[in-house]
Amino acid sequence: MDAAVIATTFALVFFAELPDKTALASLVLATKFRPVHVFAGAASGFAVQVGIALGAGSLLALLPHRTLEAVVAGLFLIGAVLILRHGSEEERESEEEEVAEAARPSNSPWRAILTSFTVITVAEFGDLTQIVTANLAAKYDWLSVGVGALVALWTVAALAILGGQALLRVVPLKYIVRAAALIMAALAVVSLVSAIQA
Repeated sequence: MDAAVIATTFALVFFAELPDKTALASLVLATKFRPVHVFAGAASGFAVQVGIALGAGSLLALLPHRTLEAVVAGLFLIGAVLILRHGSEEERESEEEEVAEAARPSNSPWRAILTSFTVITVAEFGDLTQIVTANLAAKYDWLSVGVGALVALWTVAALAILGGQALLRVVPLKYIVRAAALIMAALAVVSLVSAIQA
């Protein structure tokens, strides 16, 4: 495993996931169920999604180098646009209401785990962090990318569950969104230059 790839993947996925709907979903679910059960379900859902992203990245890696770089550049640009659009306050409030509806109070740990797993798994399909993970897996060691992405997603879920509101009081969401979008745009430029030079 490559520590630099793990660290880079962690940073990209972490900052892309912070303003995401799944972080918000974890926070809301933790208000309805015991946090440990929410984390167990969310962690399982993230593991499934990272596995899917790694598989997609392996398929992307089969493309010729120039085509791969062009596809990756396009996906990173789409990611930058999506992350900027995804940070809107109205959209976050709407998603919070949907998750709150799905998470009616219950004492059953299995219900909490299953609800959290289902919400996270469905919310992550085709999500920005899944696209980022697939892009990175197409270019770098898939195991290192997988470890970095999974640890980042689990960290965001834990932060959201344990102290999401406190973090947002310290770091405004708009700055997190803008930083993540800037990183995505920079990666798109790097991939595009690599495609042109290939």
